[in-house]
Amino acid sequence: MSAESPAAPVATGRRERNKQRMRARIFSAALSLFAEKGFEQTKVDDITERADVARGTFFNHFQHKEELVTTWSSQRLSRFEEKLRQGTPTNEDLSVALGRCMTALVEVNEEEEPGLNRVMLTSWVRAGLPITEPPRTAEVFANVIRTGLAEGRIRSDVDPVQVGYLLRDAYLGALFRWCRGDLKAEGLATELQGIVEFILPSIVSDSSAVAATK
Repeated sequence: MSAESPAAPVATGRRERNKQRMRARIFSAALSLFAEKGFEQTKVDDITERADVARGTFFNHFQHKEELVTTWSSQRLSRFEEKLRQGTPTNEDLSVALGRCMTALVEVNEEEEPGLNRVMLTSWVRAGLPITEPPRTAEVFANVIRTGLAEGRIRSDVDPVQVGYLLRDAYLGALFRWCRGDLKAEGLATELQGIVEFILPSIVSDSSAVAATK
């Protein structure tokens, strides 16, 4: 018994890795099909054929096709948060901190396969996820504002949560226009930086505004 015990964690780890690889294989096949055919036009059988797995294997990993949308959204948010964790500077200017958040969002979107963003965002909205998902992006922005408040850079009457939602909503609006092709030459990065520059003057403290002009 004691000789066999050490092998158990290794076996469990291997099974979990194999499970994760299979889930990733199915997910990757699904996204490639969504980009080619659209979400509604893609059937579970199409996904299993592309991934070369049995239909039952799909349902071992995803309860239904719509769960692929929540997985896509969750992975995007995780990538966004990971980018912000990489080499986060201290005592950075408020506009730089917010700009860094916007840059990370741009990178997440530009990493997607062309055409996939529009398909998945449409499915994300149809599933009601902008309402039901935890507001993680808004919370990231709110934390930047909280730091500014603590350092005296933000007016004391500013509500970080309100500003966080305002920035999140402005980002989503810009993202929808970008996917539709309305931004054209301006690009998503330019649009998001413009949003930061538009909002900042209304929330910074008088002392910060004076310091910025010197």
